[in-house]
Amino acid sequence: MAVDTQGTDLVQLVALLGAAVIAVPISKRLGLGTVLGYLAAGLVIGPYGLRLFTDPQSILHVAELGVVLFLFIIGLEMRPSRLWSLRGEIFGLGLAQVVGCSALLTGLGVVAGFPPAVAFIAGMGFVLSSTAIVMQILEERGDTATPAGQRVISILLLEDLAIVPMLAIVALLGSHGSAEPDQSSWQSIAIALGSLAALIAAGRWLLNPMFRILANVQAREVMTAAALLVVLGAALAMQIGGLSMAMGAFLAGVLLSESSFRHQLEADIEPFRGILLGLFFLSVGMSLDLGVIARDWRIIVFGVIAYMALKALGIYVIARLLKADHAEALTRAALLAQGGEFAFVLYAAANSAGIFTADINAMLTATVIISMALTPLGVLALKWVLPPPKPEELDEDFDGAGGRVLMIGFGRFGQISAQFLLAEGVDVTAIDSDAEMIRAASRFGFKVYFGDGTRLDVLRAAGIERSQIVAICTNVPEVTDKIVELIQSEFPFVQLYVRSFDRRHTLRLLNKGVNYQIRETLESAFAFGGAALAGLGVDDERIATIESNLRARDADRLATQQAGGMLTAGRDLVVPPTVQPEPLTVPKREAKSLNKEAASATSDREN
Repeated sequence: MAVDTQGTDLVQLVALLGAAVIAVPISKRLGLGTVLGYLAAGLVIGPYGLRLFTDPQSILHVAELGVVLFLFIIGLEMRPSRLWSLRGEIFGLGLAQVVGCSALLTGLGVVAGFPPAVAFIAGMGFVLSSTAIVMQILEERGDTATPAGQRVISILLLEDLAIVPMLAIVALLGSHGSAEPDQSSWQSIAIALGSLAALIAAGRWLLNPMFRILANVQAREVMTAAALLVVLGAALAMQIGGLSMAMGAFLAGVLLSESSFRHQLEADIEPFRGILLGLFFLSVGMSLDLGVIARDWRIIVFGVIAYMALKALGIYVIARLLKADHAEALTRAALLAQGGEFAFVLYAAANSAGIFTADINAMLTATVIISMALTPLGVLALKWVLPPPKPEELDEDFDGAGGRVLMIGFGRFGQISAQFLLAEGVDVTAIDSDAEMIRAASRFGFKVYFGDGTRLDVLRAAGIERSQIVAICTNVPEVTDKIVELIQSEFPFVQLYVRSFDRRHTLRLLNKGVNYQIRETLESAFAFGGAALAGLGVDDERIATIESNLRARDADRLATQQAGGMLTAGRDLVVPPTVQPEPLTVPKREAKSLNKEAASATSDREN
């Protein structure tokens, strides 16, 4: 028996949460992403599954707020200067893709036998990609801040803007070009521009003072309510103006992106965004009409394949014409080949205006929903279509190399260590095999050569024969050991100063006879502990005494372990036995287990 979705029955809430909790982890475990899990869960509990819901549209209207909140958070990360820098992508790339793909899909509809008006609206609904699905996939892939991801976001923003003229065109087509709708369309455009101007003015002069006043109240729940008020108020302003609610929320986020309250707003909105966005995907899954699919499955299957393939082809060609490489163009095509949530709005308007029949509306809506469900699978298939990205490599050019100190590895540790040498005017030659690290160092004025320190020819080219000291600052113990052994074998008289990973690595290095080694966390840990004592009010002299005592204990323990390792029969003399961690000072209180798991774990530990 179906549950009336107009009520507030607890069964509905339990069904929604239970479906998400079960389906999404399974989908993630299968490598299909969260979106497909939500869509499948919605289909199971919807009118054509367990029939726990008979009116998914009522949930969809509420769940659309998830997309609104999502766009607000994206806007918070888009400063106005950054958005301005994307204007070429938004109005160039975005417009080219919308116009090009709309022409292709309209032509497909005409060839398929639709009247021109129906073919145009059907194609345009499919051109407007799903902001919710694409943004969710970009976030899961960690691509929202990458240049390629920013270009995809720019296209989505242009598509959000395109819904306004599209709805105006639907009104014109539905009225057969009479004068009255034309006047009404101009009024709609004027209202839209007025709403946009009002939102920008409010964001510029009202929002920051409002949050400053509320922050002084010291009431966290009021700040959360204010954050939701800003997002939903901006969405409402845009809806009144006939624009996209998501666009209003995005603009509100952009206007607050340079506010000192930005991080607080993001933290307050995030929980609501996640829940409502998941609810949106669930409701889209519920909206899939299996009865229509069973009746018109041939047309729908043809529509899904033809629309997605032709749109993907258009996206790929436009991307290549605008200088995108093959991998980015193919990825963009896979991400944006589906229809989106704005198609539901556009098709409903066309149905009300008499352009679509109810059957055409149902078939096209099912086509869009299936395309949305197939998008995560298409993105997943890229792993088999595209070769794995190759790490960037630079040419090995050691012209000018050969300083008194050769530093191998120029990460965080090496950069700080080099400051001492450079301050004294010591000539340092630094090599690293990470191309991005080399580019970052060059921005700060460091000359770092690209090269692999485990290769003898690279060491010679880097001037090791003219170096007094080789500072090995690599962060992988096995790589460090290989470099040490190579240098000791080929250049036995050079001094080796080595970064050690931990105590066990230190013992290995001592056994190899390096001139100096230091554990990478030792000095920072001593400094941290001393600062903590100072914060507790311990005087400086006492802190110095404690530090001196601990250093002596550490040196004695290291020497004992080194000697023990050398005297252990049957062990490799180069690699000492396993070192058991032990404190330098005896705690004044006996350790106690706080739960059964801790007691079980400590009972088996060697003392």
